Amino acid sequence: MNSTKAQAGTRTPRGAGKAVARPAAKPVTPGPSALLSRALDELTPRDATALIDTAADLVLVVDTGGVVREVRLGVDGPTRELCAGWVGKPWVEIVTRESRDKVQALMTEARAGGVARWRHVNHPLVQGEDLAVMYAAARLGDEDGPLVAFGRDMRSLAGLQQRLVDAQHALERDYWRLRSVETRFRLLFDMAAEAILVVDAAGTRIVEANPAALEFFGLPERRLLGQSFPFGLPDKGQRDLQALMTRVRSSGRGDEVKLRGGPGKGDLQADVRLLRHDDEQLLLVRLRRLDGGRPVADGVRVQAMAQAAERLPDGLVMTDTEGRVLSANAAFVALVQLPGEDPLRGESLARWLGRPGVDLNVLLATMRQQGSVRLFATALRSEQGAEVEVEISGISLPELDPPALAFAVRHVGRRLSVASHSVKTAPRSVEQLAQLVGRMPLKDLVRESTDLIERLCIEAALQLTQNNRASAAEMLGLSRQSLYVKLRRFGMIDSGSSDDDT
Repeated sequence: MNSTKAQAGTRTPRGAGKAVARPAAKPVTPGPSALLSRALDELTPRDATALIDTAADLVLVVDTGGVVREVRLGVDGPTRELCAGWVGKPWVEIVTRESRDKVQALMTEARAGGVARWRHVNHPLVQGEDLAVMYAAARLGDEDGPLVAFGRDMRSLAGLQQRLVDAQHALERDYWRLRSVETRFRLLFDMAAEAILVVDAAGTRIVEANPAALEFFGLPERRLLGQSFPFGLPDKGQRDLQALMTRVRSSGRGDEVKLRGGPGKGDLQADVRLLRHDDEQLLLVRLRRLDGGRPVADGVRVQAMAQAAERLPDGLVMTDTEGRVLSANAAFVALVQLPGEDPLRGESLARWLGRPGVDLNVLLATMRQQGSVRLFATALRSEQGAEVEVEISGISLPELDPPALAFAVRHVGRRLSVASHSVKTAPRSVEQLAQLVGRMPLKDLVRESTDLIERLCIEAALQLTQNNRASAAEMLGLSRQSLYVKLRRFGMIDSGSSDDDT
């Protein structure tokens, strides 16, 4: 009752009886980081362990001294055999030499900032390639707390990259094989003594013609290509040839027919074959004289080939079987920087090669054994001492009297290089050798890389000499006995192989 009176006697402020409208407070929604923090706070030790095992393929617990105290393996991580012996060892001692600085940077960054960014680290294995792992590190607690390194197994990615490189190499090999086939086809096509035409089967227009066909019809190439075929024959001959082409196009089987070639051409044998390229059909038409004549005289062909060889931008040189120069074209004379061809005659080709007494011996030995050599890489030295990188291809000509050798010399110094020069990739230790300079003494670098460099040099010499060990020993400046000792030491030949094998 007293309370009621007190309330009644109290003077109510003006306007106090009316309700004051205030905006409703908006609920505070925690952000993603707050939700994640709350979820992590509510995790049980078992849930935390399961989360770590799921998030990483490999987890290392490292104490303040950098020593690995615990190793946990994820579901898809490496096997325990690969990580055996890591516990109790410093982290920097269970990685490869070039990865030690990365591990040290991981620990320093994690202790200073709490978290360290991802880095690629390699662990050496007893057998096979290194174990590649991407690590990120986090500090637990204060600066004196342990570190947890989360690792991702990169072996599957490395395998995928290797398969990609192998596929690229296979494509390059197929490309050069196709280039070689195309070159052989083009040589046969141009050197054929019979008139050969490639005709579009749909429109019967001439697509390609060899020099013999140009001579047969008496037209330059620019006027012959694109012409509707057949033409240049008597009416009956054209009708017979047109019927033959139609028959071959419909049946898909090659056939031939005899024709009257008209004045100056005599009787002809026409042979037609169907060629298929993708969705395109072509007809290969061959015209051969039956009276023993040839569309192009041998003298004209030989003269044309001689003019082409003289004007070719690549160097051409002919030598006897001992390597003494018989003749050379203008391009080779320009490469060796001589005023003319006369000073070349009678001189040994070894005088201008990059490795005197070695390159020529290798070329001659290969020519005697195989009859030809392709893409032999060396250097060509001019009379003024300038050197250019060249590739030499050659062929033996035993049918000449006396027998001779012909070499094509191509300047490759300005050729654009590709990412990978060989099918066989260089070891990683060679690629990263320059990165180790300054991180370890020179004598340690030399001691660890000497065997690798010797092996690579021996492999290169054997490849250049077509696996001729005697020539490879001469190229390397070794005796044959020393070369065989090194081959056995590197496991490149069987211990029971004879020293006389080549």
